[in-house]
Amino acid sequence: MASAGPYAAESNAEDAAQLAVLGYKTQFDRNMSLWENFALGFTYLSPVVGVYTLFAFCLATGGPPMVWSYILVGFGQFLVCLVFCEVVSQFPIAGGVYPWARRLVGKRWAWMVGWGYAWALFASIAGIAAGCGPYLAQLIGLEPSPHVNITVALSLIAVTTMINVMGTHFLATVAMIGFICELAGALVVGGYLLIFERVQSFSVLFDTFSIGEGAGGYLPAFLAAALGAFFQYYGFEACGDMAEETPNPSRQIPRAMRMTIYIGGGAALFILFALVLSVPDIGKVIRGEDTDPVMTVLTNAFGPFGARMVLLVVMVSFLSCLLSLQAAASRLLFAYARDEMIVFSGALRRISVNHHVPVVALVVAGVLPAAIVCAGAFVQDIVTTIISFGAIGIYFAFQMIVAAALIARIRGWKPSGYFTMGRFAWVVNIAALVYGVGAIANMVWPRTPDAVWYVNYGMLLTTVIVFTTGLLYMLIAKPYDRSDAPASDAWLISPRHA
Repeated sequence: MASAGPYAAESNAEDAAQLAVLGYKTQFDRNMSLWENFALGFTYLSPVVGVYTLFAFCLATGGPPMVWSYILVGFGQFLVCLVFCEVVSQFPIAGGVYPWARRLVGKRWAWMVGWGYAWALFASIAGIAAGCGPYLAQLIGLEPSPHVNITVALSLIAVTTMINVMGTHFLATVAMIGFICELAGALVVGGYLLIFERVQSFSVLFDTFSIGEGAGGYLPAFLAAALGAFFQYYGFEACGDMAEETPNPSRQIPRAMRMTIYIGGGAALFILFALVLSVPDIGKVIRGEDTDPVMTVLTNAFGPFGARMVLLVVMVSFLSCLLSLQAAASRLLFAYARDEMIVFSGALRRISVNHHVPVVALVVAGVLPAAIVCAGAFVQDIVTTIISFGAIGIYFAFQMIVAAALIARIRGWKPSGYFTMGRFAWVVNIAALVYGVGAIANMVWPRTPDAVWYVNYGMLLTTVIVFTTGLLYMLIAKPYDRSDAPASDAWLISPRHA
């Protein structure tokens, strides 16, 4: 909600002064509260969307023990989150990872981070919109099909674009409503399943159902099924994307980021355990006979009408998630354009007079994912393929920030924001980097040698193409030389203010 009164005016003046020290002037409305900023991160992480979208794939690939990958990945991502908290506390600038990279290492590094992260966001928007199709089709009584999925995806992207254009306050309100609905739905549905519909014993969580026997053991299957966990635990960085729209961001955004991991990750685990323990025949899922175990569980538990009511909550979750992703992508494009790092910078950095949001950037953040959705009509298993690149692209960008923080520390950076890790900073930073490199290696590892090449190597090939294209453009066009905005100065300044 918007702030009011003399205290709010004084706070906004201090925030504007801090931003000026960092080299920029205030253009957005600072009317997003701590809880609204957190709601944006929560709905981006979206435990319902994250679990429901890839539940069938993860359970069929790794069996019930795949649930433990969510705990392991959650811990690793929390280390990354702590590094981000330290950075954003000192550099609360719109666009998140791009301006952080610019200050921690330099303009070229920042270009590559922003390029990879932007395309990963576009892919994530497209993948989640496409993944919503089967649920909406079942909600309104249609038979899921590629045509229906694409129509639903394009419609959702159009709706989220229109909502985002209405301004920060409206976005924050919708995100808060989405958070409340999603968390309440997760707790009610998960609780009901565990209390009344649990058909599996807790020991099943350690039962591999003979997956991997005679083919290298269970570990490869467990690592492959961890894709769902990798997809689940990002979104906290979106809190930082809205830094110039949140009062007292140096304090509030690190809190919102950690809350996203605590509450969003906890809700995801709760839903995941409830679903696994309520699947009536896990063997059928693993054999491919039950391709939609989520709907199987919901229909068994609540009947056709009740399952549709649950799907209504799922639809709200998908919509809220897309809103948050698109908002994050638009702020990244705005930050890029403000520093003249991209073509059409004049249009992309323009802030609307009435709603104080970057309208052109928001439209681009809708059009490009829509194009990806349409192109995906010709690709086998499109949702998993798109989401896979979205996850790997974001993890690459994350690890470039983690590595940037480590490089800056070596150069003498001593974090001076309100949040610091103190004597644990080096250990956490190094551990986050080791974890991230391992996560990326796991995600790109080809695991289906019998599949067509673009399925087996699609994630790796797409990642190489995206980052190589960005590198070539950077080297040829030199977009980083178009602006004199501050860069490579993390170890030289201390913008903390009282």
